[in-house]
Amino acid sequence: MAKANVSSLTGGKEITVDDLAAQIDTLKSDLSKLTHTLADFGVAKTEAATASAKMKATEAQLQAEDFVRTQPATSIGLAAGLGFLVGMIASRR
Repeated sequence: MAKANVSSLTGGKEITVDDLAAQIDTLKSDLSKLTHTLADFGVAKTEAATASAKMKATEAQLQAEDFVRTQPATSIGLAAGLGFLVGMIASRR
């Protein structure tokens, strides 16, 4: 098995256990910061998606209310047809 030339990687300096422990602690700290950053990013994206969904739902509600006010007969017909279909599907159990 080939051995790595550690002295060329460290500039000829001897690596101690304390050096490795310090590097591991630094890596743990960096990983912790990265995890928190990703969590914060996820929360921000979730809040943005929720706000967007609420805005679209409100817009759809307003459009539906406008449709019912301008075309009440069509709305009643659609509601009756949808009720009939749901009743047919529910009765097939």
